[in-house]
Amino acid sequence: MTPTVVLPVIIGGLYAAGVYLLLDRSLTRVLLGVLLLGNATNLLLLSSGGPNGRAPILGYAEPEEMTDPMPQALILTAIVITFGISAFLLAIIYRSWRLVRQEVVGVDEEDRRVARRSRRTDADEIDPDELAPEDRPAGHADSLQSDAQVEALLAQRLPGVPSDDVDLPLGDGGNR
Repeated sequence: MTPTVVLPVIIGGLYAAGVYLLLDRSLTRVLLGVLLLGNATNLLLLSSGGPNGRAPILGYAEPEEMTDPMPQALILTAIVITFGISAFLLAIIYRSWRLVRQEVVGVDEEDRRVARRSRRTDADEIDPDELAPEDRPAGHADSLQSDAQVEALLAQRLPGVPSDDVDLPLGDGGNR
């Protein structure tokens, strides 16, 4: 039996497309990238099993004629893991959409502020009172808007439209 190039090319294409989709800010594309990576891994495990053989049942075939059952068990495990990660990502996408009415991850200004800080100081040595205003930590959770305030803002921006309506117009990215 001659080896074929088709399966490695398909596996490489699935890995490339999966990594490309993972690098996007859209959480839906991240989910699709995870699914493509899972399928590429399943094909890789399947191809590592070697040539087809007889069922691995004792007394049914000679040991050298049997198929190795380990790749099949690993594929089943990978399918379950991919399903669990997909369910988790779907929950994150839904939660993100419910909070800011969009599923694209925005730029985090706090991360940019931390990156601009000098590299010479350790975080344990920093006194928050001595920091410049732009380097101070973000506000506490109690300074964030409550659900009632968010609902009031939505009612002000979109009068007459229920806040849980799935046909809401596109938001402004959560900017308030």
